[in-house]
Amino acid sequence: QVQLVESGGGLVQAGGSLRLSCAASGRTVSRYAMGWFRQAPGKERDFVATISWTGGTTDYADSVKGRFTISRDNVKNTVYLQMNSLKPEDTAVYYCAVGPAFGVKVPTTPSGFASWGQGTQVTVSS
Repeated sequence: QVQLVESGGGLVQAGGSLRLSCAASGRTVSRYAMGWFRQAPGKERDFVATISWTGGTTDYADSVKGRFTISRDNVKNTVYLQMNSLKPEDTAVYYCAVGPAFGVKVPTTPSGFASWGQGTQVTVSS
């Protein structure tokens, strides 16, 4: 029912920055938590960050804590991921997804999310 389109990925050298965007259409996601996940070739989809429906609560994987910032603009129906101090191990396809509605604890596993976008490639060179 909801469509998600990620953008903002690209090629960057280690230490650089990128800002990913996830635009939702078809329905509003303002009442739902949102998440960012990533998947490197040959690996499972991995938790990166989540944000509550109000934007007041965020959660980050230890590997990105202090470097990445998730945010959302419910008026624009968009969620963002600001990525700073990028490392080669950040290289992956990054996906956004819709999480649970208000009143449900925000998960940190892909199984707790739905309506995945098509992903955007982030490549960090050493």
